Amino acid sequence: MDYQKYKRVLGIVLDSVGTGAAADAAQYGDLGADTLGHVGVAYHGQLHLPNLARLGISNLRDQPILGIAPAKAPLGYQGKMAEISAGKDSMDGHWEMMGLPVKQPLATFPQGFPAEIIRKLEEFSGRQVIVNRPYSGTDVIHDYGEQQMDTGALIVYTSGDSVMQIAAHEDVIPLAELYRICQYARTLLNGPDNIVGRVIARPYIGPDKDHFTRTANRRDFSLEPTGETAIDKLHQAGWDTIAIGKTNDIFSGRGFGQAFHNENNMDGMDHVDEVMGQDFTGFCFTNLVDFDAMYGHRRDPIGFGQALMDFDQRLGTVLDQLHDDDLLVITADHGNDPGFTGTDHTRENVPLLVYSPSMQGHGTLGTRATFADFGATVLENFNLPAGRYGSSFLSQLQ
Repeated sequence: MDYQKYKRVLGIVLDSVGTGAAADAAQYGDLGADTLGHVGVAYHGQLHLPNLARLGISNLRDQPILGIAPAKAPLGYQGKMAEISAGKDSMDGHWEMMGLPVKQPLATFPQGFPAEIIRKLEEFSGRQVIVNRPYSGTDVIHDYGEQQMDTGALIVYTSGDSVMQIAAHEDVIPLAELYRICQYARTLLNGPDNIVGRVIARPYIGPDKDHFTRTANRRDFSLEPTGETAIDKLHQAGWDTIAIGKTNDIFSGRGFGQAFHNENNMDGMDHVDEVMGQDFTGFCFTNLVDFDAMYGHRRDPIGFGQALMDFDQRLGTVLDQLHDDDLLVITADHGNDPGFTGTDHTRENVPLLVYSPSMQGHGTLGTRATFADFGATVLENFNLPAGRYGSSFLSQLQ
């Protein structure tokens, strides 16, 4: 098979690293959200991101990140992407990137899940359900974790997104049992009136409420993609498709020939390094979730910034390892502004940083009309027809 321009495309999604309120942010109650901007302010201009800076992380913004000057001659191309999906969840963002925007809002449950669903979950599991309302994931195990340990109940909660989350202590409910319960819950939430994007297993450990911590054994049980994605097309055409992190779960494993589970961001970057050492031809799609799960939802801008600096250091290794026929795309799936109100995702544009060592120039890609431009570009690179959504920017890369 012949590829048009790049042999390997490496996509890295910095989960929740938004770059300013989207045009429709007011519809989501997110006017003024700016994840990167507010992290920079929290660091009083001392945020140190040399590799992201030379890729143009401040160039793509109307106002540079505090302390990170725009690069005079940035590596490659930079821009932003706007979302057209009806939500602001990871599933929406990743599906849209791969050409399948979620056009109809998925179900949310601000009052908790219906009694009939809870009844069926209790009957299937043989366990009581407690909480059943929107809650912060760390707060809910602090407030109810000891009760869960004492009773063996299931902590069921949700958020502003279309998710059911089920938390249980690993010593009380074994992982295999928790996953089986979540798989059953997935069958209850496939529609037509209660279509939920993801059921998330949220295991935790620790002796008491002041020492509970969520573990890396989280698992997402996503809605099966409702149409063909760029991943499907690549896989069907015989190109290599590799998932790192929760990307595999988000697409229900569909279309990926190889998958790696991440323990954390640094483990994810270890997998990126491992994959870069492989001789493959196709697409590697990585998600780094710590920005979101550890710091965004917890409204911790200092931890968020440290995670960005840790990633930036590892990014230097990636840049050094890139081949001339590699294309690196760094972006995000939504915002989760740690300087904003509440604990939910924020409707923001996302960065688009694109680089290959073979590039002769640099420039702007503007604000793309949809995240699907990413997938359209990957498809064109591998000589595959575009889908309904997205416009490739491959020809702009010189």
